[in-house]
Amino acid sequence: MVEDKLSKNIYLIGFMGAGKTSVGRILAEKLRLEFCDLDDLIESECGKTISRIFSEHGEAFFRDLETEKLRSVSKNSGQIVATGGGIVLRQSNWKIMKDGGLTVYLKASTDVLWNRIKDDTSRPLLQVEKPFEKVRELHSMRMLIYEKADLMIDTENRSPENVADYIIGQLDGLCG
Repeated sequence: MVEDKLSKNIYLIGFMGAGKTSVGRILAEKLRLEFCDLDDLIESECGKTISRIFSEHGEAFFRDLETEKLRSVSKNSGQIVATGGGIVLRQSNWKIMKDGGLTVYLKASTDVLWNRIKDDTSRPLLQVEKPFEKVRELHSMRMLIYEKADLMIDTENRSPENVADYIIGQLDGLCG
């Protein structure tokens, strides 16, 4: 079975609202692997929300924490790791993920992502005057970076369960 030979991590990447956490939990359960959500780990370790970390210390400070947590989590293998949407902005993070496992890009259009996240006040990058324009700008900038992933899957018309099943179906080819 796939889970018996998965000795690497699976890193779920994509824009906010792509479904990394939802899909990651389902995938981990189906494969009987540990699930790690980097944002949750950072919040737990800092005792603060990501929003609060951004507002008190800035984005660069948060990105440093994110890289540090990725390095730490990547010391273990056989995990499903949900990353933050901006983790791909640092080349060093790509190296950590590529060296330690498979990267899976959960893809969706800007409009779909916006509809999923527009009412979520916990997302610090959306706390601006024109949040949709910010989403469009960030998504456009990051799309080409996300596409460096080992596997891409469009999440727009799929349930998280269906996305997880698709990923599992692709693992033999990627891990074999």
